[in-house]
Amino acid sequence: MIETGQPIPAASSATELAMKVSVVSIVVNLLLFLLKLAAGLLARSSALVSDAVHSASDVFSTLVVMIGFFMAKKKPDKDHPYGHDRLECVASLLLAAALAGTGLGIGMAGAQKMVYAGSHALTVPGLPALAAAVLSILAKELMYHYTRRVAKQINSGALMADAWHHRSDALSSVGSFVGILGARLGFPVLDPLVSVLICVMIEIAALDIFRDAVDKMVDKACPEATEEEMKQVILAIPGVLGIDEIKTRLFGAKIYLEVEIRMDASQTFVQAHETAEKVHETIERQFPDVKHCMVHVNPDVREEIT
Repeated sequence: MIETGQPIPAASSATELAMKVSVVSIVVNLLLFLLKLAAGLLARSSALVSDAVHSASDVFSTLVVMIGFFMAKKKPDKDHPYGHDRLECVASLLLAAALAGTGLGIGMAGAQKMVYAGSHALTVPGLPALAAAVLSILAKELMYHYTRRVAKQINSGALMADAWHHRSDALSSVGSFVGILGARLGFPVLDPLVSVLICVMIEIAALDIFRDAVDKMVDKACPEATEEEMKQVILAIPGVLGIDEIKTRLFGAKIYLEVEIRMDASQTFVQAHETAEKVHETIERQFPDVKHCMVHVNPDVREEIT
């Protein structure tokens, strides 16, 4: 059998894009944290203060993403011949843990206020809290779309997790707005109640991030549709008579592929090698996420048997 395939080096432009998005994210989150914290304290809104804490946690999360992404793009070395791509998954796991912890803190604070609502009068948030919530919704939704677009462009799981972190913050702000408005309309218990609902949304987002990171660390196969598309591309290459076996696995944000192709047994070693190289080059050109493509060539002996 013939084997061929070399890993594709990471593009520096991807790192630059990720760093740019992360810096913008940190600046926006710091500004929103200060705005929501000030408005929440001034307007006496526990939901908005909880939302401010969420924005502060986003700063830490983005820093983790930056470090993880930078480490993942390091070139292979003697101790890590396959590269460091899975370090991005480690960053995603840390992000999920931080997000889950933040959500629990917010939920417990809201639940405690509701438990003692009978013995302590709940405060009604002021108008500044409503304005801050609306501004936060707009800013975080824009950050979600911006970060998600770049994450898809460079195929970064950690950056996509950060994008969903922005979306969860936008949803938190929507909840804050509803809670504040409800409290001002005569239902003050809605303000701490929304803190509990925010907690649930954050925990769901954390679980999704955790699952995605684990899938990329345990060699989960690509979706069937992706594998089928790869098969069609390979079978269209001249000289390939069939595919005996194809295996894919996720390695961080990249894909590793092993395929056994079947060729005419009368082909020379050089011809077989050239066809294997063609398969390798075509796959890596048409599927940029493929970092390593291993091609095995098996002789087609069916004609000889008949």
